[in-house]
Amino acid sequence: MIGSPLLALSLVLTTASQLRVPGVPLGLGEVCLGLWLGLALLHVLTSDRISSPRALLRLGTFWICFAFSLSVGTCQALLFQKLDPGSMLHDTFAYLVVAALSCLVAATAKADCALRRLQWLLIAFWNVSLVMQIALGWGVIRLPSVDPWFWERFRGWSENPNQLALYCALLAALSLHLALSAKGFGRLAALLSCLLSLVVGRLTRSDTFLGAMVLCTAVLLVLRLWRWLTSPEHRYSLRFAAAMLIVVAAVPLSLSLTPYAVATADDVESLAASMTKDHGGEGTMRTAALRLYLWQNALKLGLESGSLGLGPGPHLWRPKIADDDDRPFTRPFEAHNTVLDIFTQGGLLGVIALYGLFAGTFLLVLRAKLDALAVMIVALVFFSMTHFIPRHPIVWFALAVSLILGLERAPSPSARIGT
Repeated sequence: MIGSPLLALSLVLTTASQLRVPGVPLGLGEVCLGLWLGLALLHVLTSDRISSPRALLRLGTFWICFAFSLSVGTCQALLFQKLDPGSMLHDTFAYLVVAALSCLVAATAKADCALRRLQWLLIAFWNVSLVMQIALGWGVIRLPSVDPWFWERFRGWSENPNQLALYCALLAALSLHLALSAKGFGRLAALLSCLLSLVVGRLTRSDTFLGAMVLCTAVLLVLRLWRWLTSPEHRYSLRFAAAMLIVVAAVPLSLSLTPYAVATADDVESLAASMTKDHGGEGTMRTAALRLYLWQNALKLGLESGSLGLGPGPHLWRPKIADDDDRPFTRPFEAHNTVLDIFTQGGLLGVIALYGLFAGTFLLVLRAKLDALAVMIVALVFFSMTHFIPRHPIVWFALAVSLILGLERAPSPSARIGT
């Protein structure tokens, strides 16, 4: 019984990087996660069955391929003398932790009321933490070691507003999944949790969060409309005929509105710029220039390694920027793009393995009609375009839950043959 609350609490507290003791690399979240990993491993060793063997097989296959790609990259880094031991050990340890987390969730979490209880516990702890962080942000409570604001961007007890934004995006989608499958007060509570995560995510002023929510809303609307149109009970109804008429008329209606859209393009551009964290000004341009520089160098470095990578850890060097102080950048830097960072670490094989897992999980939950989980995978992929996400435990928990539920609802091979 203690396993589910401990895992939920550890996932929430992994965002509390400002609560760590100075000089200590591990925080309360990492300690709780380590305790849960030990309990889960003990449960697996003393049990005679695996809860979700197919999900475990998929995750295990991915991690074997990913570990092989990183090993090849590490050999290349040793050969070319481009290995940074500190960064390599940091990333290696992080990969070991999240690999153990994802596999042990698949091995111990059953696709029944126990897994659902775990999700509710995670949402409950997350809502409590958000309320506490909001109270910190507005001075209701105070913690000496915590600064909840990064300039005008809200970061709560995280060190980086983007980390809080990622958790808000994924847990908003998970709350929506619970809301779509709950009834009565449970549905209302899940919807309020989703709304709270969206509000706090917006306070981070993360451009990626804003873009992800716009894309995810559009994807969710399309999926829900498609489910409704293809539902047997609506197939011959008057509402179905009206909806089909709207769908058919959408293309000519859009074409007729093109002149108006062109005329208001400047206003829309101004509105979009006003919603970004730097309002589309010089700060936004500098950030974009830095990202482009890093992405170009990451691609070049990956290709120079023969598309085999250089092992775990960052391998780029940040350029000197005007208005920075004279401190030299003595440590490697990341490209802040999961595709390119994995390309520099594990080469093309690592990229194919990771995004193959993303694509397979998305198709699985899509086929299982788990629309909110499909939207969560979309948010994951969107965040991966501007951030390096594989080290975050919540990412692998979300993937493991999606695999477990998607495989549970997938038709068996015998059922497909029978049809």
